[in-house]
Amino acid sequence: MKTKAKYITVDQALDLIQTGDKIILGMAASEPQLFVNRLHEVTKRGVTDVLVTNCLPINQEAPYFADPKYNHAFQLDSWFYSPGLRRHHGSGRISFIPNHLHLASEKRLQHTKYNVFVGAAAMPDEHGYVSLSLSNVYEKMACEQADTIILEVNPNFPRTFGDLEIHISEIDYLIKADYPVPEIGSIELTEKDRIIGNLIADMIEDGSTLQLGIGGIPNAVAEALKDKKDLGIHTEMFTSGMMNLIEAGAVTGKKKNIYPGKHVACFAYGNRKLYDYINNNPSVLILNGNWVNDPNVIGLNDKQVSINSCLEIALDGQVASESFGTSQFSGTGGQSDTAIGAQISKGGKSFIALYSTAMVRNRETGEREEVSKIVPILAPGAAVSLSRNDVDYVVTEYGVAALRGTSIQERAKLLIEIAHPKFRDDLTKQAIKYGLIAG
Repeated sequence: MKTKAKYITVDQALDLIQTGDKIILGMAASEPQLFVNRLHEVTKRGVTDVLVTNCLPINQEAPYFADPKYNHAFQLDSWFYSPGLRRHHGSGRISFIPNHLHLASEKRLQHTKYNVFVGAAAMPDEHGYVSLSLSNVYEKMACEQADTIILEVNPNFPRTFGDLEIHISEIDYLIKADYPVPEIGSIELTEKDRIIGNLIADMIEDGSTLQLGIGGIPNAVAEALKDKKDLGIHTEMFTSGMMNLIEAGAVTGKKKNIYPGKHVACFAYGNRKLYDYINNNPSVLILNGNWVNDPNVIGLNDKQVSINSCLEIALDGQVASESFGTSQFSGTGGQSDTAIGAQISKGGKSFIALYSTAMVRNRETGEREEVSKIVPILAPGAAVSLSRNDVDYVVTEYGVAALRGTSIQERAKLLIEIAHPKFRDDLTKQAIKYGLIAG
């Protein structure tokens, strides 16, 4: 049995890292900032061949992956890219781990034995327990595997409940930290956001249970739901918009079949007000992502609603949400988990929401031009995040296409109807060319 965790400095933590170590880091706001900012310094001792695994990292320019001179020492594998990883992907030392969130940790931990876990956490409580605070997507499972657990304990991090508490006797080292909790800046809603948000909100019934993601469209949906009654939350990410719905009285959780009255998520990421809200709040449960995002668990709640976005969608219904062609942009995350789970649910609905167009740079002219996000076929090499078999409703600012149970010909016509008007004729011609609809 381990003895009580020992407080150490960042320098001492870095001294623990050796050649060949496999390190797994807390995700998003739970990324250990003190450790990550200085991880590259281990190379001064000749340390090399270190594998680091992360997910949605907040630190976009940590030298260990951003500075080319450390390419020889570190390999970084990630479940979900953020801007920094996209920028430095070309180094050859950053690679994406294909996954569905509910199996991401299980499959990866079976494949790779990590000997070090480092994350951010709340301060130890009076009973000797440390809450992993803002994320339990894979963190608790990684702690159970790792030989060495290092936590940056920080008074600014909320103490949350669920199954993410670890007794101090099971932790090897603690680092005292005092940096602000990373926040998501507020997003100003566009007219398109509000149109799409209202279209989706009109289809969500009282008593539904919600999964929402990041961005303008999910925020617009949340804003449009404030007059609903007895909504519930069973979601991958607990957001500021969800907190606003709770405070508005629209969310009570009374109609949920699992954890009624509780707001369930596997990580939280938002603003300071959100962190203050979930601190010591027993109504919010941060539970293991392996369970929270299991489609069979999601489907246990009646009227489960899943709302996700994408980069482009093909006329046969294939959804690309994580890559532009072969260029990795983000990750699958829980999109497939929640979309399938919502459709298993009695009365459930799954939405893929997107603007009809995007502005992209023309590779030949260098000029930005408007293109349709509804396309005849996906770009070569694009990752299919949600198969055409699992698509339900697709929503743009031009309307809703209900694809559940439709043929290829039917869905192609429905998607063309919600494409931007100036692209509809060309999409029709392309659909005929590819044999999706009759000429």
